[in-house]
Amino acid sequence: MEKKVTNIIIGAGPGGLACAKILAEHGQEVLVLERKEVIGPKVCAGGITWSGLLKVVPESLLEGAFADQYVHTNLQRVRVREQNPIIATISRKKLGQWMARAAEKAGATIRTSARVRSVSKNRITFLQPGQAVQTLHYTNLIGADGSTSIVRQFLGLSTEKIGVGINYMLPGHCPDMEWHLDTKLFRSGYGWIFPHKNSVSIGAFSDLDNMRPAMLKQKLLLWAEKQGYDLRGKHGQAALVNSDFRGCFFDTVFLVGDAAGLASGLTGEGIYPAIVSGEAVARRILDPGYRAPEIDAMAKKQRQHRLVIELSKKSPLLCSLLMEWLVLLLRLKVIRFHALEMAP
Repeated sequence: MEKKVTNIIIGAGPGGLACAKILAEHGQEVLVLERKEVIGPKVCAGGITWSGLLKVVPESLLEGAFADQYVHTNLQRVRVREQNPIIATISRKKLGQWMARAAEKAGATIRTSARVRSVSKNRITFLQPGQAVQTLHYTNLIGADGSTSIVRQFLGLSTEKIGVGINYMLPGHCPDMEWHLDTKLFRSGYGWIFPHKNSVSIGAFSDLDNMRPAMLKQKLLLWAEKQGYDLRGKHGQAALVNSDFRGCFFDTVFLVGDAAGLASGLTGEGIYPAIVSGEAVARRILDPGYRAPEIDAMAKKQRQHRLVIELSKKSPLLCSLLMEWLVLLLRLKVIRFHALEMAP
């Protein structure tokens, strides 16, 4: 007999788990299906912002907190300092498992190693190891399944604005959090050095229209060597970042985070938009009249980031001038570092 579940969430990332927790806290039946065996790990630099997640994540989960940000361009070396930490680093595995425990404590059910095979109107099929294909009927379906979301595909939404991030985690320590806006190498993208507790995240991000993954990796290796990090032969990971936002609310089907295309196309920031959109979708399910102003605010910020990318594509010179101008405004404190974040 086919079973009916009120709320099915595909994907146990930050967005899906945030949604599950709120729904379960309000007495809703919630089932979360996660294709991976272990919740949490993902290709990610692990940076979270003060104006976004730093206020709600337990301090015990943080690996480092930085009030100083060092921003490098072709012509400038700038230290941006604020009273409170601007960005902290966190382990995605620890964050995911902390959020999973909170969702389960609220009453949500989470199944790992659950691969969704098909999505159709009012039902899904999925497979777990050692079991036959299972069919579930749903009242509400929430796609929190990342940049290649099967739920987004079911809705017929294309994905044209997409970026790629490549990350290496090396053992060791470095004192400073660095952003390198080297337009000669990364165009409108950037390279990063993010300190964690006992390791260092080194990577690069770029819009795919600016640079294909193979070229980005090549540039990353060259740049990292100049910074004193030899990545050749080391294990790196890559992930797509969806910034093609087409909406979150589609009758009884919903999208959050990367599945909704809410990441920043300029910085690749995705954890905060995922959690905020997951919470907003839960509120809309609980109250169909909820207007979700936080989604509108993030979409507006994303459009601002996209404008920088589109302008930078016009010529290498314009790209360089834009980055130099942006960092000069940071240096003069005309804008704050938070202007680059997805938090409103």
